[in-house]
Amino acid sequence: MEISSFLLPKDQVAFITSSISMREALDQLENHYYSAIPIIDDAGKYVGTLSEGDLLWKLKNTDGLSFANMNEVTVGSIQRHVHNESVEIHAQMEDMLTLAADQNFVPVVDDSGIFLGIIRRKDIIEYYTRNITD
Repeated sequence: MEISSFLLPKDQVAFITSSISMREALDQLENHYYSAIPIIDDAGKYVGTLSEGDLLWKLKNTDGLSFANMNEVTVGSIQRHVHNESVEIHAQMEDMLTLAADQNFVPVVDDSGIFLGIIRRKDIIEYYTRNITD
């Protein structure tokens, strides 16, 4: 089985760019009810994942930063505390499953690092549950 069979394509995934503001990122998380969201750069490459915790730590540890002026801080300047590793689209299934064990989703990239979408741990569990019980 190919990992591409689990891929939720980029056009169906919420993601942010590293150039948007902290406020816009917070709004995206809130609008989609996510606790973390993939970040891509202006070239479309996956650069990391931003979590609610990253936003809270930035807010807590930056003097003068408040909800009122979060639009002055870009996502690219926020330190990320957890790095969701990506997997290449042609990687082995075992590589993807190893990452999915520790991440709610696994970002998928092409050979050049361009973000293609994600594989959700939920979808993997549902697939194996269906096939084990059938």
